[in-house]
Amino acid sequence: MNTPSNNDTIAAIATAPGAGGVGIVRLSGPAALTIAEAVTARTLLPRRAIRALFTEAGGETIDDGIVLAFPAPRSFTGEDVAELQAHGSPVLLRRLVERCCELGARPARPGEFSERAFLNGKVDLVQAEAIADLIAAADLRAARAARRSLEGAFSQRIEAIAATLLRLRVHVEAAIDF
Repeated sequence: MNTPSNNDTIAAIATAPGAGGVGIVRLSGPAALTIAEAVTARTLLPRRAIRALFTEAGGETIDDGIVLAFPAPRSFTGEDVAELQAHGSPVLLRRLVERCCELGARPARPGEFSERAFLNGKVDLVQAEAIADLIAAADLRAARAARRSLEGAFSQRIEAIAATLLRLRVHVEAAIDF
């Protein structure tokens, strides 16, 4: 069995389960932009929404929508990222993920986009956990607390305490030396 690697390109439905007006399939990894261009037969422009047809290998249309490209390192994961925004039919979104996998991606594990953001230094561990907390928030108060952690409030407090402890350690070690 192959072990997932950060060198893989991953694909997943990025919107909540169920039907909706819009659904998003996200790709991240070295082949993300190439795969998105193959699915759409369009040349992608960084951070530009482009209307496109999402197609099968034989040219049959899966759906139409919008494709966006976020080249590394200026993306959520720090890798090349593409988003295919289609109609929110679970059947169509699953087919788009399958099509991306036919072109070289693999299905993402739950939380793998956030994991890659952490591993690539885009978020710290507290912020990565705050993403999960924000998604799971049962009320507005919990959502606001998670949002503050995601914005770095908790991490900044920890860094300030660590800096104070480091200064104290330097003074203690200097006193011991003398």
